[in-house]
Amino acid sequence: MTGTWLSPEDYAATLPKATVFGAVFFTDERDRPVYLHAVYSPEHPWQWPGGTTEAGERPWETAVRETAEETGLIVPGPPRLLAAVFGLPGAAWPLATAGYVFDGGRLSEQQIESITLSPEEHDEVRVLPFEEWRALMPERDHARLAAVLEARRTGVAAYVGAWDWDVAPGVPSTSNEETTG
Repeated sequence: MTGTWLSPEDYAATLPKATVFGAVFFTDERDRPVYLHAVYSPEHPWQWPGGTTEAGERPWETAVRETAEETGLIVPGPPRLLAAVFGLPGAAWPLATAGYVFDGGRLSEQQIESITLSPEEHDEVRVLPFEEWRALMPERDHARLAAVLEARRTGVAAYVGAWDWDVAPGVPSTSNEETTG
């Protein structure tokens, strides 16, 4: 066998780069999704608590930390995965994105009222039935919500395989992998 073997460091430098995120999905006691309104993202205005992993952190740890920072809620374990989400890089973000959405359970009215937002990130908490979210978010965000609700209902994690950066808001993805469970 001939060829040049690369060191792990040199080989890693040739691979595509990605960021990893962890998020928590909550509903109220009537299974209506809970979202936070982002002050920094007009393209994706309604978000779940969560964020990008930090060095040495696993996605579940990120989801728990970010939820505490963004809402004041403490998420009990163990983790229950609802969806794996993947997006290719684009003009708005130069790296691919791989994320994990975990089930935070059903919040009581008192828990929802106790949410304390981090004002540099979010300015509103809203709880609405599934269909009412459609008018407030891009179609692919609503499709992701549908996949997460179905995953919670069936107990089978969803794969949202085309949540790409260069898809215009309101335009559904062209991938047939979008929400397979």
